[in-house]
Amino acid sequence: MYARVTQFHILPDQLPQFLSALQSAIPHARQQKGFRALLALHGGATASSVNVRVISIWNSIEDLQAGEQNFYFYQALAKVLAASKGFPLIESQEVLFADLGSESTGGDAPSNETRF
Repeated sequence: MYARVTQFHILPDQLPQFLSALQSAIPHARQQKGFRALLALHGGATASSVNVRVISIWNSIEDLQAGEQNFYFYQALAKVLAASKGFPLIESQEVLFADLGSESTGGDAPSNETRF
């Protein structure tokens, strides 16, 4: 599995709009081949911004990259950027361990996934 990890700095009064834009992208993400999960993590705040890390989980690096070639990704990114300060840092990382639960794993889980 692979993850797209994106670090946003959100304007404090724009956090509800950011989360709404993120939630509106979920149905489109679920239609993408290999999409597994989406997490938004609150990383603390300063007077000028709220740090939010968004992590999307994909079955393979190919699925992650194909998702980046799809118009939905850029449309969703544009919506969340409207509430952001600056451009986010975006990285792709290999998932070394995950237990996403039975609802997220379904029957097509990769063979390298650890299950309990």
